[in-house]
Amino acid sequence: MENSSKPRALYEQIKQHVVKEIDAGHLKPDDRVPSETQLSRAFKASRMTANRALKELTEEGRIVRIQGVGTFVARPKPDVALLEIKSIAKEIVDWGGVHSCDVLLLAEEPADRDIAARLGLNQGSRIFHSIVLHKDRGVGVQYSERFINPAVAPDYLAQDYTRITPSDYLLETAPVQKAEHVIESVRCPSQVLKHFQIGAAEPCLRLIRRTWSFDRVATYSTMISPGFRYKLKGIFTRGGIQ
Repeated sequence: MENSSKPRALYEQIKQHVVKEIDAGHLKPDDRVPSETQLSRAFKASRMTANRALKELTEEGRIVRIQGVGTFVARPKPDVALLEIKSIAKEIVDWGGVHSCDVLLLAEEPADRDIAARLGLNQGSRIFHSIVLHKDRGVGVQYSERFINPAVAPDYLAQDYTRITPSDYLLETAPVQKAEHVIESVRCPSQVLKHFQIGAAEPCLRLIRRTWSFDRVATYSTMISPGFRYKLKGIFTRGGIQ
């Protein structure tokens, strides 16, 4: 039988201390966690020992370590519907967050060969292109890039997407007949990293979605989120998908 009186290893003591601080609410989501140096001094341990404690807490999802920035208490991951199409603003509010966004691009442009093929148009056809960074309490949770067929949403560029999300507008204007989803785990593209303020090694989720409305392809979208801030959930039943 294991001796319950056996003293805990130093790295376990450090882990237990950090977890207690989180569970007691002394360290809240997004708060900075003491560094390896601070913890090694407090517990009279080596930095290697403190590093092991923080590494295991990261693997357990209790903290997030961002290279060159620091270590922070992880936010609980919200359950986001895998195949349901709804507003990211509503998702954020549903998990207790506060939605805001930055409109990074909103323009009309000619479709290149790839985008034209995905939208079922001729190369060079005029399309609408938007990029919006959605945030929860000021922290980026989704980088959303959309290409829209103007025939299904002719007033797309005239909307204020700081007041209504592109999804809200499109769901009202171009009801979805069919949707295609592809979900991948990817390295975050370099042009997106700065918006999330994460390290290049952090895995991200990429959802590629194509929708049909009025018997034609309506949108082709790519949505990228840091894996530690976002997760997708799907429930399959005999009657369909929830």
